[in-house]
Amino acid sequence: MAALDAPDVATVPAEGEGGVLSRSFRALSIGIVSVVLVIAFEATAVGTAMPVAARELHGVALYAFAFSGYFTTSLFGMVLAGQWSDRDGPVAPLTVGIGAFAAGLLLSGTAAGMGVFVLGRAVQGLGGGLVIVALYVVVGRVYPERLRPAIMASFAAAWVVPSVVGPLAAGAVTEHLGWRWVFLGIPALVGVPLALVLPQTRRLAGGPTRKPAGGTGGPARRTPLDRRRIRLAFGIALGAGLLQYAAQDLRPSALPPALAGAALLVPAVRGLLPHGTWRAARGLPSVVLLRGVAAGSFVAAESFVPLMLVTQRGLSPTLAGLSLAAGGATWAAGSWVQARPRVEPYRERLMLLGMVLVAAAVATAPAVLVPAVPVWTVAVAWAVGCFGMGLVIASTSVLLLRLSAPHEAGTNSAALQISDALCNVLLLAFGGAAFAALGGGTPVHAAAGPGAGAHGSPPAAFAAVFLPMAGVALAGAWVTTRIRERSRVLG
Repeated sequence: MAALDAPDVATVPAEGEGGVLSRSFRALSIGIVSVVLVIAFEATAVGTAMPVAARELHGVALYAFAFSGYFTTSLFGMVLAGQWSDRDGPVAPLTVGIGAFAAGLLLSGTAAGMGVFVLGRAVQGLGGGLVIVALYVVVGRVYPERLRPAIMASFAAAWVVPSVVGPLAAGAVTEHLGWRWVFLGIPALVGVPLALVLPQTRRLAGGPTRKPAGGTGGPARRTPLDRRRIRLAFGIALGAGLLQYAAQDLRPSALPPALAGAALLVPAVRGLLPHGTWRAARGLPSVVLLRGVAAGSFVAAESFVPLMLVTQRGLSPTLAGLSLAAGGATWAAGSWVQARPRVEPYRERLMLLGMVLVAAAVATAPAVLVPAVPVWTVAVAWAVGCFGMGLVIASTSVLLLRLSAPHEAGTNSAALQISDALCNVLLLAFGGAAFAALGGGTPVHAAAGPGAGAHGSPPAAFAAVFLPMAGVALAGAWVTTRIRERSRVLG
């Protein structure tokens, strides 16, 4: 019966064949890591240019939208990619996703206003959602369980060079050529990953997944497309977008879209995530929830770090971006630690430690709002937090694939990424609403209080983002105690 559950691909390497860079896996490993490398360059470079782009497009008040717009559409892309990959294989969603990712960058780079800029980020998010789930499906299909921690650690390692070079390059381009060239230059990097990854993905993981018909017997059948999940995916994306809009408006007129967003979001989340996710049921539901709590709290806080350093401490975009540069190396170090075979029995404890480190980093960052605190405090805190994220994020990926049957890898991978993106959207919406409510992004002459920064954002507006996110990260530390399924007692 194991053969019936396997991907319909005859060339998947055998269980005992070498490591991720052995002859059997080398070409594919280099290819998929190169895709992650491009995504990493985009994330680090765009984050550095974003404060300048928002200011020049007169859209600082909509700053959070530039990030959450990406995550909102990626929710739909993730579910679509999971269904598409299970039905036809990961090649098509991977190809379309990379193309949409590049098209979104071009649209944002040529935007004349903040609305079009956010639209470009939304197109980019759709592509990103397709790509990330397709990559997880490839890992689940091709790599044996003993190699999955190593390939996940390789994904983290791919962020090291972009984390150092990306902010420096993006800052220099922004200051000397303009922020638009940060967006317009990245699509040129897409061709190389496509040439590397697509032939190997087609050869090793290109067929549809087949599962037994009628449970344990009968001929294998093609995994059907679940149209209900596609409709729920559209609902979750639209609902998240409406909630984000309402959170940024903060007027009575925003109540109807908020209620409509909640009405769409709640049933969609219940239908797309494992049963028991939001109550942290033991096992897979808690793994999925932890991914969202960790990613959402960290990303929502990190999104405001460059803006805080530029507007409150007067740093250039280059230096503000470089304050986060060490995080790429420490994130990779955390992923490397969780990949060591000898630490496998202690994975849950490592994840608990990781969430505590994340909470400490997020809580420490706003200390630089006090002028006497050295700016490098943020760099140190973020390096520590990224080490914790490396422990947690890679571990959730490993545990999810361990708990998933082959024909469920796409759907469960999509659930993991949905939790990630949805928590990003919701926590960015909360952070953006708190930021706007306390005067963040208002014109300088209207800024409240003598401590307002050069662009009208008082320090309290930033503190209202970081401190609640630290609390969310602490809640994630508790969720790590729920990821191990309770042993069943026989007899």
